[in-house]
Amino acid sequence: MTLPSEVDPGTPFDVEPAAGPAAGPGGERGARRTVLRYALAKAGGAVLSIGMVIVATFFLFRLIPGDPAIAYTRDVPLSPEQLDLLRHRMGLDKPLMQQFLDFVGRTLTLDLGTSYEYKRPVTELIADRVGPTLVLVGTGLVIAVSLGLWQGTRAAWKHGSRFDRFSTGLSLVLWSVPTFWLGLLLLMVFAAGVGPIPGIFPTRGMEDVDAPDGPLYLLHVAHHLVLPCLTLVAVVYAQYLLVMRSSLLDEIGQDYVTTARAKGLRDDQVRRRHAVPNALLPTVTLVFIHIGFVVGGAVSVETVYSWPGLGLLFYEAIQGPDFAVMQGTFMVVCTAVIVMNTLADVAYHVLDPRVRSA
Repeated sequence: MTLPSEVDPGTPFDVEPAAGPAAGPGGERGARRTVLRYALAKAGGAVLSIGMVIVATFFLFRLIPGDPAIAYTRDVPLSPEQLDLLRHRMGLDKPLMQQFLDFVGRTLTLDLGTSYEYKRPVTELIADRVGPTLVLVGTGLVIAVSLGLWQGTRAAWKHGSRFDRFSTGLSLVLWSVPTFWLGLLLLMVFAAGVGPIPGIFPTRGMEDVDAPDGPLYLLHVAHHLVLPCLTLVAVVYAQYLLVMRSSLLDEIGQDYVTTARAKGLRDDQVRRRHAVPNALLPTVTLVFIHIGFVVGGAVSVETVYSWPGLGLLFYEAIQGPDFAVMQGTFMVVCTAVIVMNTLADVAYHVLDPRVRSA
């Protein structure tokens, strides 16, 4: 560090001359160019990943056993000639490579094909199911992030306390529980009712046939939302709690936290102004990835509660098999995750100077 006697009289003692490419307006432009090059490189990687997803999507679902023509007409007896005609109309009699080229061509024009089961374009089916999925998974994600970060912060700051041991142990248990099993358990206890516990929540769906109109409709949907959202939050929030707890424990031992305390700052100020903002950085990627999964929904939760979202649509398509729906939903989910992961990498690069200087 420069001694006061050696500093130019016009320079404050607590400011050292900037050095390197980050100094001055030119340095700022250089930093922006670095971020732009990094973002373009990540975008190129994302495009390549999406291309690989398109290839994998087509061939992956061809490995599922079953004949779509037979599954599509499972309740209607057909002759072999009629089945061959149906396969021809579905395009299943073409060579595999020709089917693949047709699939890639349609995908590049945002045509995901037509569902065998619903006889509707897959894009329309996905558009119809996105709303319920956003309601369920979006609500669950907001609650899980808020609860996990709050509990993770408190557990780390009170490391070794009863709260820390209880919250960490509970989160590990919930994270280890299969989602479908937890959903069935909550469904049995709070929807069907067990012993003295009455069934107070609906057993399936997003709404009833006699659903009310107006503001009461929102309460009606919220009543159906409680158990699916609770199941989703119970599994997801543990990840944020454990990541935040681990990250904050690392930050507590850093020199800047010790310095802030030595300056006389209150413990609450040290936590809110210094430790927590730095500890939040590792959660950026996790949040963005989960935002990507919001589009795809939660297959297990939506299936258990018959929630009419993309997850249930994908599950129903597997039963067919309905190749067009499976391919469309899988590709939408993978694309959303890739895009969100790319944005997370760029955001982390912008927020953390240590990454830019690495």
